Amino acid sequence: MKPKDATESLDEDAYFAGVRRATLWLVFLYWFVEFVVSSIMWGILGTDPIMSAPGKLLLMSSSIVLSCGISAALFRVRHWHIAAKIIVGFSTALLAAAANAAIDFLIYLYFVRPDPITVDWTNVGYTLIYGMAAFLGWSFFFVALIYSFELRERERRLAISREEALSAQMRALRYQVNPHFLFNTLNSIAGLIEEGSSVAAGRMVMSLSNFLRTTLELDPLQDVRLADELALQVGYLRIEGERYSDRMTLRIEIANGLEEALVPSLILQPLIENAVKHGVGRSPHKVEIVISASKIGHALEISVENDTAAETEGSRHPSPGTGVGLRNVADRVAARFPGVGALVAGLVSPYRFRAAITMPLRLA
Repeated sequence: MKPKDATESLDEDAYFAGVRRATLWLVFLYWFVEFVVSSIMWGILGTDPIMSAPGKLLLMSSSIVLSCGISAALFRVRHWHIAAKIIVGFSTALLAAAANAAIDFLIYLYFVRPDPITVDWTNVGYTLIYGMAAFLGWSFFFVALIYSFELRERERRLAISREEALSAQMRALRYQVNPHFLFNTLNSIAGLIEEGSSVAAGRMVMSLSNFLRTTLELDPLQDVRLADELALQVGYLRIEGERYSDRMTLRIEIANGLEEALVPSLILQPLIENAVKHGVGRSPHKVEIVISASKIGHALEISVENDTAAETEGSRHPSPGTGVGLRNVADRVAARFPGVGALVAGLVSPYRFRAAITMPLRLA
């Protein structure tokens, strides 16, 4: 059997404590209401409610203790079949009713002494039936209480499972970035070596090492400031600049105050990679990469635009799911901000490609 960890033990202790606390409050309320209602009814029938109050309070106290015993028995069989619960509830209610009738008779003896004792078996039978109904009613109340706690516990565990699944998905998607980025960068280094630019290739390797060290220290589930994310992307473009410095320009346009906006770490990395690979890498001319951020209502929109080569002119609406990088970003945004986050990518002019991320605006 797998041992329970500390978290599971704490959760179980909290569950038991919650059930005990709710049971005590409910059982007291249940029998207090019974005390008030029965006092009113006996008063209507001619019994002085003030004179009978001490005896009824003693009987209510014993009923509370007996009800707690019924609750303990039902709690032990809470995972059994419903038929077993009915049998246990009925049996314990019958025993409690018999004990309650006996206690009621003892209270009667105490208050009528030293007068002669007369046993009215009809009244004893009525007391037994009334107690049976009352304790059986408490059994139903307690079973309903347990079901409500079980339902809340299942919902809590389901929420935790969903959160853990989402965290695992986010980590998996986040860790896809580095292999994809590394593959593209190593291709660039290989290209420099083929061109005979060994010094530039060496600088690129060192820049790559520093960049990877920084990115690997980032928590995949921790959001970062947009300013920090942009600094990482500028560092990446310096790496690519070793190969494309004569054909690549960068422009950053961030609306005032949005530097403090929170974004998932490395969310722009695949978009920048695509801009370099499909824009700069395929065009013989100078290519401009534009990173912009703006506020739209309560949302933050971050876009990456780049010039494209003429060969993409026929692709008017490329799907954001056709590439590994764009698909990764789309999946991460959808998982992180379900229903409100999105990625839209495509040509905005015959020679201009744009990828835009929309997410809720949150400031650090």
